[in-house]
Amino acid sequence: MNGLKILAIESSAVCASAAVSENGKIVSECFVNAGLTHSQTLLPMIQSCLETAKLTVDDIDVIAAAVGPGSFTGVRIGVATAKGLAFGGKECRAVSTLEGMAYNFLGVPCSVCCVMDARCSQVYTAAFACGETVTRLCEDKAVLVSELPEMLTNLKKPVYLLGDGADLCYNYLKSVEADVLLAPPHLKYQRASGVALAAEHSAGQVCDGGSIQPVYLRVPQAERELKKRQTNQ
Repeated sequence: MNGLKILAIESSAVCASAAVSENGKIVSECFVNAGLTHSQTLLPMIQSCLETAKLTVDDIDVIAAAVGPGSFTGVRIGVATAKGLAFGGKECRAVSTLEGMAYNFLGVPCSVCCVMDARCSQVYTAAFACGETVTRLCEDKAVLVSELPEMLTNLKKPVYLLGDGADLCYNYLKSVEADVLLAPPHLKYQRASGVALAAEHSAGQVCDGGSIQPVYLRVPQAERELKKRQTNQ
């Protein structure tokens, strides 16, 4: 294999995956949506992807990771794994979970609204225009599900919903007669292949293993509860 080799990691939600790409071509990918913990699945998947591609970590040029938003624990595991693999000076690329997801639709002329369940009737979301490239239309943000119709008003049709909050949002949006489509199952969830493609297309922030960090749009629940207790004392 010649050219830029990327090892990508995605563990921001229930699904976990790893992928290897070379110059925009996905060479190998492992994907698990079985409810197992990422500490059980992530490293074996990475090893399997490398072996299938007949590579070692030393052959990899870039470690790309989905850095959030998403599950606080899942994002931390992915970022910590990237840090470990990059130890010794490898380049890292920090990719937005939502932007990496949008790359599932690279090559498909449409708009996508990526939505991840943030609990309490909220979702993490961002919108993108897809086609030969993926263009970000708004920043990642946490919004109420009821705020989505306004956000989708000016998006070019068709508009696909994807992410672990897609079914929840689709049911709500159809109830208010919004014109949206549900992404097919093989394109609906976060995938490391999308993270690799985003990193290849310079959608990720270039950094090193020491500086790659999780990106949270909300304060972790434990911190919110602690602050609430302190306020009530």
